[in-house]
Amino acid sequence: MPPEELPKLTLRERKKREARRALAQAALRLTLERGLENVRVEDIATEVGVSPRTFNNYFSSKEQAVCAVVVDRHEGMREALLARPAGEPLWDSVKHAVLEQYSRDGEPDRAYVARIRELMGQLALRGEFLRAHATVEQVLAETIAKRVGGVDHLLCRLMASSVESAVRVAFVNWFTSEGELLLPTLERLLDELAAGMPTLTGGTEGKPDPNTTTPLGEPLC
Repeated sequence: MPPEELPKLTLRERKKREARRALAQAALRLTLERGLENVRVEDIATEVGVSPRTFNNYFSSKEQAVCAVVVDRHEGMREALLARPAGEPLWDSVKHAVLEQYSRDGEPDRAYVARIRELMGQLALRGEFLRAHATVEQVLAETIAKRVGGVDHLLCRLMASSVESAVRVAFVNWFTSEGELLLPTLERLLDELAAGMPTLTGGTEGKPDPNTTTPLGEPLC
């Protein structure tokens, strides 16, 4: 199937997307600096140079704005997946789209991710954080369905869930393992999923190197 022809955004749509992203980034930045309890909607709006009413056009709460970076980060993944070459195997397209998003700024900063992890563990943000990840998974499933022409949507949801799980496991491994890089680990996990996890199920000869296995852990953003 040929790649989806992405409609061009109007100037108004581009401005709305940029405004939403700016508010989300300001919300996260201020929360990391001051703590969630010390940040008001008015503070976020002022940081971007808009009114609180404008903020409320995009978000229902400061918690939703803070967690919106999780969703916004995957908008590019959707566009990248739909733009992959016609005839490319689906798993290859998904892998390239995912790695493209996580490699835009190089390897993430470990100290910054530690602060995000601590922040997202707060009870006040946990619900919004989980809802944000559910939205990402739904969008990815819908994009996969478009890419393949609307086959079994249940399988599209399963694939999207598997990809999101691979991202979380890669982050956990990277965060808890000294000296390891995120992107090679993420690529390896996606390749394993695409091949049916042969290393684990016995589809390849020999046993995996214990130094390359991923430890279990709590999900990261």
